[in-house]
Order: sequence, then structure tokens, then C-alpha cells
Amino acid sequence: MILDKLENIEIYKGLSSDIYEGLKFIKAANENIEIGVYPINERVKAIVSEYETIENFSRGYEAHLHVIDIQYPIIGLERIKWSPIDEMKVNIPYETEYDRTFYIAPHKQGTHVDIGNGFFAIMFPGDGHGPQHYIDKPELIKKITIKVSI
Repeated sequence: MILDKLENIEIYKGLSSDIYEGLKFIKAANENIEIGVYPINERVKAIVSEYETIENFSRGYEAHLHVIDIQYPIIGLERIKWSPIDEMKVNIPYETEYDRTFYIAPHKQGTHVDIGNGFFAIMFPGDGHGPQHYIDKPELIKKITIKVSI
């Protein structure tokens, strides 16, 4: 997992052109962006969604096999719980359509990150992440999730 600020996206140009393209999309977007799916290139798409943050994401921590997630609330703040998936227990088996497995029983070194207000998170395969948590109180957020196929 990577947590960073949008002002630092030039660093990612050398890491991955696809990650960099996704970060450029996020940085160029404004809060009036419509809900929906936006193709960026043949390996990268943006998904814009809206939802109210909650106290506990009941499905657990999701992880992907074939995509990297870049997550950024363009409106509001969100807490994402994080844990490496090794040693975790499967809660919901792999769903091919969504490329995800849900896990429970986070690693003892699991933690969380708070994103939005300029901060984004990148989740790689192996990064169990539980999104949609509120920080202080529930709030309606608008979020951009970039899906980078690997």
C-alpha cells in the first residue's frame, strides 16, 4: 500500500505509466464529475461513486488478483482499514466478475489510512483493504477509484 499526496504524482511517472495516468485523472477531476465509469486507456479505468461512510464495512477486507486500486474521495474523507492478506481468513470467496476476495481476521500489524483532502491510497494485490469507514461521523462522499489492470 502507498499513501501519498496528489501534489507528489510526478514520482509515480517512473513507477508505472498506468498508475501515473490514473493519478493524473484524479488530479484533473473536480467535484462536479458525474457518477460513472471513465475509460482512461485499455488497462486503466476510473469509477466514480457516491456513498455514505459507515462505522464497519461488514464484508471485511477486499483484495484483488488482477488490478491495482487507486482510491481518492474527491468530496469528503474516508478511512480505509488495511492488512496484508497472508494469514487472514477468507470471508467471501473469490468473485471473478469483480476480481475480489473478502477476508476477515486482520494481521496484528494491520492499520488504517485516511484519504481525501489531497491524500490518495494505492492498494496492490496482497493489500487487504476495508473501505467506506467514517473518520469522525458518517458523511456522504464522492470517490474516484482507479482500476489498473495487471
